[in-house]
Amino acid sequence: MPRSAEVIRQWTILREIEAARGTGVTIDELAAKCGVTTRTIRRDLQALEESGFPIYDERSNDGGKTRWLLTGQALKNVSASLTWSELCALFFSRTVLESLTATPFRTYLESAFDKLSSALGPHMRTYLDGLPHAIVSKRDPLGRPASSSSPRQPVIVSRALEAALTQRVATLTYHSRASERTKSYVIHPHRLAYAQGGLYLLAYVPAYGEVRTFSIERIEEMSLLEERFTPIEDAEEEAFPNSLGVHSGPPEEVVIEFRADAADYVKAREWHASQRIAELPDGGATMTLQVCVDQALKSWILSFGPGARVVSPDTLAHEIARQCAEASARYTLAAR
Repeated sequence: MPRSAEVIRQWTILREIEAARGTGVTIDELAAKCGVTTRTIRRDLQALEESGFPIYDERSNDGGKTRWLLTGQALKNVSASLTWSELCALFFSRTVLESLTATPFRTYLESAFDKLSSALGPHMRTYLDGLPHAIVSKRDPLGRPASSSSPRQPVIVSRALEAALTQRVATLTYHSRASERTKSYVIHPHRLAYAQGGLYLLAYVPAYGEVRTFSIERIEEMSLLEERFTPIEDAEEEAFPNSLGVHSGPPEEVVIEFRADAADYVKAREWHASQRIAELPDGGATMTLQVCVDQALKSWILSFGPGARVVSPDTLAHEIARQCAEASARYTLAAR
């Protein structure tokens, strides 16, 4: 099982113990909640203790059962002290907060997290920094704001996040913009991703044997089942790592040549982690990327107009040339 699934389970254990509000939770109850063995829960409790969380066990009056409890507050020197679950949730969502915060506010956000970290012990900091990306983000170079949400979107987001955290099988009704069809799916939700001003659910679809991307705004209904799933071993930790947009697919080498009047703009940004830029004698630049050839890539190239030319692969160069010719023909007709 991936390390991320282990830490998500430990966070769930913390949340359950804290929610018990002093009465405590038994190992059997935690095992049933997480869908694992009591032996696994004992290992998780030990890991949490070693990380510095003040959890402890005591025998209760109801038959002498051993119950686990959590004591204290996360940061006593904060006036409105955080609970342990709140502190974990804050670090859990750090990547989303950073992606939603544009410069210069990013600097202040990073400073705030540094101050929170400095108030914790080294083992606690190590644990919190290792919290998995159940919610991941893909930075938008243009810094566009998040899209407005529909009235049902908070409910869908809450259910999707719960399903990912507790590894519960879910069903959803989805309206595809590409096919203009509404279809039902049984899915294994892995994580939410924020990208290009929108929220997306990355989920394994057993019927297709692959991870698919669902736009939250196009999910009409979502229900959680009691059945649990085991996360796939090769699930991507990043959000759409091979795409300039929100597409999941294998990468290939793409080479684009930019004219001098577009080169400075291109060089001033990181469009993708794989990019390599070589300057040309005339002031232009050549960019090499390892990305999937999708609509986001094509739209990005076309946005530069005559300032960009695809060198390779040939199939992409022909497709861009075809779309440029089609656009030119439309403008010619409009001028008549």
